[in-house]
Amino acid sequence: MPRIVLNGEEREIPREMTIMELLEEIGVKFREVGLAVAINEEVVPKSEYTTRKVREGDKVEVVQLVGGG
Repeated sequence: MPRIVLNGEEREIPREMTIMELLEEIGVKFREVGLAVAINEEVVPKSEYTTRKVREGDKVEVVQLVGGG
């Protein structure tokens, strides 16, 4: 199983997967606004979430904006 670093923590994923599949795997709902993903310090456009693969050794950051007051 591929090993990645997700938000600073090492993690195994079942296989190479797209960003959209990874989001589902970790329980993050896709949103057009308030969600960003970077792979190896490069922000990935949302248009690539269904095609861009997360691979062995990638460093992935998933950032969600949370509203509140």
